[in-house]
Amino acid sequence: MVDGANIPDYMRLLDAEALGRIGHHEFAARGVVEGFITGHHRSPYKGLSAEFAEHREYAPGDDIRNLDWRVFGRSDRYFIKQYIEETNLRATILLDASGSMRYQGTRAAPRDGRLLTKYEYASRTAALMAHLLINQQDAVGLVTYDTAIRRYIPARSRPSHLRILLQEMHDAQPGEETDLAPIFHDIAEKVPRRGLILIMSDLFGDADAIIEALHHFRHRKHDVIVFHVMAEEELTFPFDRWSTFFDLEVDENRIQVDPRAIRSAYVAEVEGFINKIRAGCGQLVIDYVQMTTATPFDVVLANYLSRRHALTAISRGPGMRAAGPS
Repeated sequence: MVDGANIPDYMRLLDAEALGRIGHHEFAARGVVEGFITGHHRSPYKGLSAEFAEHREYAPGDDIRNLDWRVFGRSDRYFIKQYIEETNLRATILLDASGSMRYQGTRAAPRDGRLLTKYEYASRTAALMAHLLINQQDAVGLVTYDTAIRRYIPARSRPSHLRILLQEMHDAQPGEETDLAPIFHDIAEKVPRRGLILIMSDLFGDADAIIEALHHFRHRKHDVIVFHVMAEEELTFPFDRWSTFFDLEVDENRIQVDPRAIRSAYVAEVEGFINKIRAGCGQLVIDYVQMTTATPFDVVLANYLSRRHALTAISRGPGMRAAGPS
């Protein structure tokens, strides 16, 4: 991407330095996915590719080049060798646009010299993932939501589709309150194929209900990644003077408090919430990525992609091609 005065504002979600940091990474699905383009990911459909799946009996019209002559020599019967196809991935980004995502910390120092809200941070992370996936011919969709789904953009793999996604990320400014669990259940029913679900959210809500909703995605055979975005102040509560705190989603909810008197209890509550979400993700075999606006989003993302590549290569085992740098 080249900087310039004529670049649309939404294209600035793709920071040139951030793109350079993740440019050598590739993304591979851990499980089977459904798609149409031969690519990096295993498909549930049987075809002709590198990984043997099973035998089936020969039927008239089958290509005799796929006959297993060794099995014929042992059984005097004709069997066809079937393989697991590799295919493209269908990913859907779930971008939280609720009011709490408007919170802007004081400790982040982005490259352009201004602080990022949680929504801006999450949307830049989402933009990088969308660019990475579309660049490797995978299909990417987007859901923005607060009290309900604002917009659902189905997954497409065309390069021009990236601009549509970035435009929506830029335009969908955070506003209303939200209840994540019902929205996640709704989205789980709307996304038509097993694929990849990327959740970008501060996850403010009932932890048990959120974990149950994440289970719905796994029940639908999706690979799920949770990018848990919070501001550093929300984790450490560093305030040291009497202050008025108010709810970004319900403005009339205001309280005056001495932060020093409640800091220990607050931090313990937040840590308990995060640990419950992380443990729930672990039980569901969901990747949990904790992110704070005080850490460059591209650094966190690059480190995660490196770890995922290593684990995916191990899980595929010898003889399988794993996506990633050679």
